[in-house]
Amino acid sequence: MARILARSGESIARLANWQWLATPAGAIDSPATLPGEGWHEAAAPGTVAGTLRNQGRLDEAGAASIADQDHWYVTRLNAPLAGALRFEGLATITEIWIGGEKRAESASMFLPVELTVKADAGTAISLCFRALNPKLASAPRRSRWRPAMIQPNGLRWFRTTALGSAPGWCPPGLPTGPYRPVTRVERQTCARAIGGIDLRTGYEGGTGTVSLTIRLSESSPAPTDALLRCAGAEAPLRPTDPDTLSGTLSLPGIAPWFPHTHGEPALHGLTVTLGGETLDLGRIGFRSLTVDRRADGDGFGLIVNGVPVFCRGACWSSADVTTLACGRAAYEPWLRMAREAGMNMIRVPGVMAYEDESFFALCDELGIMVWQEMALANFDYPQADEGFRDAIRAEAEHLLDRTQGSPSLVVLCGGSEVFQQAAMLGAPPEAWSGPVFDELLPAVVAAKRPDIAYVPNSPSGGALPFVANAGVTHYYGVGAYMRDLDDARRAEVRFAAECLAFANVPEEVSLAGGHMPAITHHPEWKRGVPRDASASWDFEDVRDHYLGRLYGLDPARLRREDPERYFALSRATVAEVMEASFAEWRRPASPTRGALVWLLQDLRPGAGWGVIASDGEPKSAWYGLQRAFRPVQLTITDEGVNGLALHLINERPEAVSAIVELTCWREGHLAVVKASREVTLDARSARTLSAFELIGRFFDITYAYRFGPPGHDATSVLLRDAVSGAVLAEAFHFPLGRGHERHELGLSAALEADGESWSVRIAAERFAQSVEIVDAGWRPAQNWFHLAPGEERLVALKPRRTGLGRPSGFARAVNGRREAGY
Repeated sequence: MARILARSGESIARLANWQWLATPAGAIDSPATLPGEGWHEAAAPGTVAGTLRNQGRLDEAGAASIADQDHWYVTRLNAPLAGALRFEGLATITEIWIGGEKRAESASMFLPVELTVKADAGTAISLCFRALNPKLASAPRRSRWRPAMIQPNGLRWFRTTALGSAPGWCPPGLPTGPYRPVTRVERQTCARAIGGIDLRTGYEGGTGTVSLTIRLSESSPAPTDALLRCAGAEAPLRPTDPDTLSGTLSLPGIAPWFPHTHGEPALHGLTVTLGGETLDLGRIGFRSLTVDRRADGDGFGLIVNGVPVFCRGACWSSADVTTLACGRAAYEPWLRMAREAGMNMIRVPGVMAYEDESFFALCDELGIMVWQEMALANFDYPQADEGFRDAIRAEAEHLLDRTQGSPSLVVLCGGSEVFQQAAMLGAPPEAWSGPVFDELLPAVVAAKRPDIAYVPNSPSGGALPFVANAGVTHYYGVGAYMRDLDDARRAEVRFAAECLAFANVPEEVSLAGGHMPAITHHPEWKRGVPRDASASWDFEDVRDHYLGRLYGLDPARLRREDPERYFALSRATVAEVMEASFAEWRRPASPTRGALVWLLQDLRPGAGWGVIASDGEPKSAWYGLQRAFRPVQLTITDEGVNGLALHLINERPEAVSAIVELTCWREGHLAVVKASREVTLDARSARTLSAFELIGRFFDITYAYRFGPPGHDATSVLLRDAVSGAVLAEAFHFPLGRGHERHELGLSAALEADGESWSVRIAAERFAQSVEIVDAGWRPAQNWFHLAPGEERLVALKPRRTGLGRPSGFARAVNGRREAGY
């Protein structure tokens, strides 16, 4: 309700000019005894850590000690107020004082507080955020299991985020302060008449429906001319009770909302007229959603508007972990990068924090589905405690209320790794779940958002919560468990809510920013490398394992003797592993219906899990995913003695006429086999073509028969548009491995201008592996791609800032000896 009223019949202004003061825990009981000195201008909305960062005083020791002190924020009303004050998010144990009177206390950073206020200009508004660490230390300690990843165990009693409490991968410091806006609210006449709104949308058989129920405030008579309008149609709202108006609008032929990979994310404006005033309720979308469990009942997949959708994307961390920044400006760069990479789903894990309404509005616009988890992770929560259950219920209801009209929200999940943590630490199956996950949350979803799917926990669904071949898994067979790449198929993954975590090395431009030393094993470098708190290895060791497997080199020796090449091959490795894994999961015969990479963005500078660096620069993994996620796609899998399987996928609503071109290369430049075929890919279809069928004769294309020396060392397959000749997708296979030899490739890079836009044309005389474009001022739209001899790649260059001159950079390949400048 707050979301709808805020953009319609309310006058809202943020309170500004906050001052901040840290005091010893418990030393000051009320604002009356606050000292007059020592105050600092506060970043609000924001956190204590954000204020310290603005002052240049934030370090890890200081961040970790924030929760040892009380923190006071004070401002004054700049005009009289006869309305309300709304506190959207207070982290975490907070007292609210207005004019020297304590008006409320808040114990959850996830629930807003709204207070009716009538006050003069100059009235003091004071917030006291009480020290959390002493409360954590005194919390009940007994639990059936204690996670190592999040500490301390007392956090399970408090409704606050795990961010800042996961020492293996997150900067320290419990978020503290008014991290969401504090606003003064003065309602217009029409809005004052509204006590609550319930909005429901549906889509079936080509017809969209929107149902609206308005609960009137006690003092307001029911209007006689209430109308609901959407997409050029209208329907009356009629009294159903003395204080309730309801109506349903049916819209045959309305354009439905699709994830952007499968159609258009159509949105439609919605308004309601009451007593002659029109309220804008924003834009809504119409879609249907069902869960596909497959014939064996062990699957998990989403069907949107009758269309099966392969969900791919990444797990969200934070737009800014220091401030927990919110709002369109904070979210948009990250979400647009996700869309540009072809992601159609973002998961907000239980270890993070809830994002505000603009996050969902952007996902609505961009056609990105949201898998939202409750902020519950790993702990043995006190589910028998009535107060705890009430807090979770209120939290879930608030979340679903404020996203009522959002078509992008498709999954609410009970939390992250609660079941897994219990099972891995030996708890019996009956201890894994509990009433919050089995009863409370499903009931809230059924009441508030029956159009979304509910998942009890991530992972869950199999004989053990984390097995890959049933339900939802966190898959790290390829990755942390260092299994061979073919484990991506052997594991029979059904849906990976997280997977493929690596210490992804930032690009050259990020390293040049000087936020970390570009020297691996330096203590400052290792600070940015994630690790499980109880493990004897980190995720750089994981990446090194696959570097050795793919390129036949000793990573430790390479790192010591040629660090620049070590970085290049490290970047190439993760892109190759990403593409190979998704090639297995997206093939038509795969049981996999979705996979989300851990994580979208880094929380701090360094070789973190993020496929986007903390400075917003995409890493090599992002570029690999951009190719792996194409809606019109060609992938290759090695089927041994059955040759190469060519998987052709068209997720778009239109048919595609294309040509498949296959070439086998010897010594990187001699074409020993060439074959092609015209194909028509029907709308939303997939098929598999045998390379043997395409070639029409025997050729040991996978070098599985080994009747003699290998006849080639690489295969390239292109999918071209039959009309324009443009390359829609390409895939490559290396029957002898990628190797580590370097050659003279005849690599060239030529700059081309088109008005004020720039591109660079890359070509090579010999097969070029993992071509990298490096330019300090301009970001390449494509990178870390293979290039077959005779093929050209025109890569758009995007300015990183305004006022740049002519691009100047170079291209290089991991198997090349020379760079090509432009």
